[in-house]
Amino acid sequence: MRWLAALLLIAGPANAQDNDFDYYVMALSWSPSWCALEGDARDAEQCDPAEDFGFTLHGLWPQFETGYPSDCRTSARDPSRRETAAMADIMGSGGLAWHQWKKHGRCSGLSSRAYFEASRTAYESISRPALFRQIEQELRVPPKVVEEAFLEANPSLLGAGVTVTCRAGRIQEVRICLNKDLSPRICGRDVQRDCAAPSAAMPPVR
Repeated sequence: MRWLAALLLIAGPANAQDNDFDYYVMALSWSPSWCALEGDARDAEQCDPAEDFGFTLHGLWPQFETGYPSDCRTSARDPSRRETAAMADIMGSGGLAWHQWKKHGRCSGLSSRAYFEASRTAYESISRPALFRQIEQELRVPPKVVEEAFLEANPSLLGAGVTVTCRAGRIQEVRICLNKDLSPRICGRDVQRDCAAPSAAMPPVR
């Protein structure tokens, strides 16, 4: 049974109650990559060139020092459709906001309103480097360059508090670790795994 105990320690408890977690991971998704991999096939509104999305908020995720809670039980009421739709300007869709509340927001110990307010505050506290919006054609970019651009644009961020992920050969997300008060901090070791590829595709904003 020792292996089972070790597995549970790595994964962390299934639920968090009453703000019982250690920090947040804020995930910023490069929308053009998501559209190329998934959104276009879904005819997602987020991928309409008129929306002009660059880095969108994927989510604000409660995190343990190792592992994370998800799909928690909570007495907080679920958000209304109007409340989730109001997040579309930074998340791309109200549907994503609803999904993030169900999987992650319920683990925050916050009401849905407070969780979305914290999500927006965290998103707006970070400068997304303007140079990425100037890309005119798909480029191959070292993930380290993306990380360094965020660190340069946000001097308060810590090198070990920012990680860049890839998916299917494309820049996927920038993940930034924050304390519960949304100040920068270093990431847990399980979050610090950067994209290992020497370079990855970064399509332009549509």
